[in-house]
Amino acid sequence: MNELTFYSKNVGMRTDLGFGELDVSGNEEHGFRPFQLMVASIVGCSSGVFRKILEKQRVTIEEMQVQAKVERNPDKANLIEKIHLNYVIKGKHLDPDKLYKNLEVARKNCAMVQSVEDAIDIEETIETIELSV
Repeated sequence: MNELTFYSKNVGMRTDLGFGELDVSGNEEHGFRPFQLMVASIVGCSSGVFRKILEKQRVTIEEMQVQAKVERNPDKANLIEKIHLNYVIKGKHLDPDKLYKNLEVARKNCAMVQSVEDAIDIEETIETIELSV
């Protein structure tokens, strides 16, 4: 079991992690907002697993960006209802069908996506940018 300890600040919470301090606050001037961390966790996990799968498949990419669009419901405590992740992948000889199959495997192996799958609709699309040889 992993354990994190959070300390109260005037306008949020702080934890010390191996990479540094993390400030969390409902006010963006004092830390990361909780919904930003939720989305960042999903993007970080999903894209990391996806990249590892592509490496194992020997699919070389030059660059990957993930654009995340978040839909929240203001009538239900600003609940995150949907996250659309658009992967923009630059590389040579990219096969969109193979990329989508690998993304499906990544989704099944991403702990963060699996943790929220029944609560948040996560939609994924891929855009490819073919670099000249």
